[in-house]
Amino acid sequence: MSDQARTKGRRKSRQGTVVSDQMDKTVVVSVERQLAHPLYGKQVSRQKRYQVHDEENNYQVGDVVRIEETRPLSKNKRWRVLELINRPE
Repeated sequence: MSDQARTKGRRKSRQGTVVSDQMDKTVVVSVERQLAHPLYGKQVSRQKRYQVHDEENNYQVGDVVRIEETRPLSKNKRWRVLELINRPE
C-alpha cells in the first residue's frame, strides 16, 4: 500500500461557517469548538479561521461546510471544501 493511500483515511476534517468569499478560488471558514476551562471547568468557545480551497467559487458567506486537510496549496491554504452541509435561505 502506498504512503498516500495510508494517510488519506487519516486526514483531519472540520465543520464551520464561511465568513468570507472575497478571494478567487478561496473561502475563509470559521470553525468554533467548545472546551472546558482548565481551572474553572466552565465551557468556553474557541474560534479558528482557515483559508480553504474552493475550486468553482461555489460557496457564499453563511454556508455551513465540511473541510478536509490536504497538501499545501499556497502559503496559507492547507484545507479544501468537502461538502456543503447547510445553506441559509
